[in-house]
Amino acid sequence: MFAFCADPKSIEGLQWLLCYLTSGKHMLFYASFGTVLLLLAITAPVALAFGFGGAVAARSSFLPLSLLGKAYTAMVRGVPDIIFFLFVPIALDQGFEYLRHKVKCPDWTQSIWQGNDFIVCPEAKLPLSTSPQSVHEIYGFALAVLAFAIVFGAFAANVLYGAMRAVPRAQMETAEAYGMSQRQAFWRVLVPQMWVYALPGLSNLWMILIKATPLLFLLGVEDIVYWARELGGSKTQAFEYPHPDWRVWYFIVLLVFYLGMTRVSEGVLGRLTSRLSRGQATLGGEMQRKAAR
Repeated sequence: MFAFCADPKSIEGLQWLLCYLTSGKHMLFYASFGTVLLLLAITAPVALAFGFGGAVAARSSFLPLSLLGKAYTAMVRGVPDIIFFLFVPIALDQGFEYLRHKVKCPDWTQSIWQGNDFIVCPEAKLPLSTSPQSVHEIYGFALAVLAFAIVFGAFAANVLYGAMRAVPRAQMETAEAYGMSQRQAFWRVLVPQMWVYALPGLSNLWMILIKATPLLFLLGVEDIVYWARELGGSKTQAFEYPHPDWRVWYFIVLLVFYLGMTRVSEGVLGRLTSRLSRGQATLGGEMQRKAAR
């Protein structure tokens, strides 16, 4: 980064620390904070979409669709998250490669299952071996997003399903009495009102999602936990910047980061709850009405 950093062993003090904190690996460490934020930014709406679909399916009058929605929420919520986080990326990866294998290599005669190995033709691999490293990283990150979305989508589905049931039935009956179809009443009456009931549960789910982001490390994504452990571990004289075990300081940085994220989230969610409660026949809405007198 700086000219005087060319020979780290010849400098000391603040210059050494400055060079150390601006090394290439530290730049990757700083960029990994963006990876975590990107995961949250993508996973939250995708998981909410999964959850909304699961909740709508669970309350459907069509029995097979209702059973599918309820099975999704029950199965994912009833299995430890870590199992899904490890299983889903592997299953999706092999599923995609299997489909590509059937399309691109129809003349393949060997079994794709050879003992414990899953082997497809080179053309079906994802990503291709000739793809640049960035493609491999994006593919791994996309699988991680899907794993997070499927797991947290099941929890969101349970929250939204309960919120839909919390909306007074009289609201739907009134809408239908005014000539609305069931679909119109659902989108114009039920969905706008359910959010105030769903927000407390979704707020907790968002906090849990923030705390679950270190699981990226288990999915092969180089996140902030990976780099904190990698950079903080003791380094001998064989390394460019030797130092003792500094992991506690790196993990303190992570502690501050996550506490800051949760504090900001609490403020935003509090404002959102207050806004959605206006005019609603809920405890929060009643408190606002009395305060305005």
